[in-house]
Amino acid sequence: MAKAPDHPPYFNISPDTALADLGPAVTTDDFAHAADMAGQGRDDLIRRGLNAEGQKTLRRFSTWEITKYLIPVATPHFRRVLKANRDLPQGHSDSEAGAKWFTLDEVLRLRAFFAAEGSKTKEYLPYRPKGLPAKIAAVANFKGGVGKTSTAAHLAMSAALDGYRVLVIDLDSQGSMTSIFGGRVADEWQTVFPLLARDYAENLQAENRARMGRGDPPLPLDDMLAAALKLRSQDLIQTTHWPNIDLLGAQLNLYWAEFQVPVWRMQLKGWKLWDGLANRLTADGVLDDYDLVLLDTPPALGYLTINGLSAADILLIPLGASFLEFDSTGRFFDMLHATFGSIEEGENLAARALGTPELRFEWDAVRAVVTRFDAAQQMELANLMQAYITPFMSPYRQDYTALVGQAGEQVAGIYEADYRDFNRETYIRGRETFDATYAAFKRLLIGAWRRDELASDAEGAA
Repeated sequence: MAKAPDHPPYFNISPDTALADLGPAVTTDDFAHAADMAGQGRDDLIRRGLNAEGQKTLRRFSTWEITKYLIPVATPHFRRVLKANRDLPQGHSDSEAGAKWFTLDEVLRLRAFFAAEGSKTKEYLPYRPKGLPAKIAAVANFKGGVGKTSTAAHLAMSAALDGYRVLVIDLDSQGSMTSIFGGRVADEWQTVFPLLARDYAENLQAENRARMGRGDPPLPLDDMLAAALKLRSQDLIQTTHWPNIDLLGAQLNLYWAEFQVPVWRMQLKGWKLWDGLANRLTADGVLDDYDLVLLDTPPALGYLTINGLSAADILLIPLGASFLEFDSTGRFFDMLHATFGSIEEGENLAARALGTPELRFEWDAVRAVVTRFDAAQQMELANLMQAYITPFMSPYRQDYTALVGQAGEQVAGIYEADYRDFNRETYIRGRETFDATYAAFKRLLIGAWRRDELASDAEGAA
């Protein structure tokens, strides 16, 4: 008997069976139920990484990790220094003869000691010119799923392990970065929204002073704007389970800014909406409190992203090694040109008429970073991408490894993963790809600071 031919699964679907599988029609109220169920699942997943008090905690670091990745000393010398200086952190062990483990706070204290007392030829503390503000780096692309938040989070953690003081600002109303760092954000008043409102309100007050001087009636300043005038960045920034990473978080209501900002701009044409975030961070002294500010932007070129990109010194654009993502990134560059070019053109028409300095946006560096890279499948396309936009491509590509996947499942970064949960080689390979990405970023950071430092010295000598 001949065997019946195998047909694809979309042949011979019974309408009655399909109807039975369909279920009832979905109403608006069902979305609330779906959101509630997803929220319960999200909270359950997050709770797995929380301590008894409901807070995220950062694991300890072993002597092996410290001497391999964090402080450039040989392990025997590290142990001798601790033995000779009992006032230094001595680490914790599960048994008297067991390996010693240290909190990151303790690692930072040990690094400071080695910087003060150790060899001057070694870099115990990362390069940071005195008297210069923090650098702001934005991670952006209007295509979702390219590893934007993951890249920003891991750069923040890398910089923190390197010894920098880091502020992470979540501009994405999805709040994924906020979840990674265990942030608690009740509403939009604990996000960047009141900072943008305050910038508008201060510009509105300046306009009203000018209007009153001309005898014109003032523009209204409502209760919301009055409340925003009382808030500073430091009121909104929260600590995290990382001792040297702070967070300005996000939640769903932040998306309201995308509707409110253009309304304010219509009411006050002279308000430079793109400078709102940068103005407030500078005015509040935030750039003096940190070494690095990392902005995670929404996957769209809206008003929040424009604020982030305008504030940034360094722009990183994650993308996968696929035609569609390369094509999308090209369109992203095109949209950046159209958006910021349009702002410059509009502002400079007035500037030329008034004889005032013209507006010119400028970034220290812009780099596209290939993420989730599979060399066996994507090498040819990645090399083609590198050839086409060489000046804008980072030289390193983030490989996708088991370490990356497992860390993501645990709502954590790869640097928060305990290497004892992996094969040692798997852990080392997983770290290598992000360490290389951070090294490429750090070169941009140091180069930008050095350029500023030389310019400041030249200006002082003139």
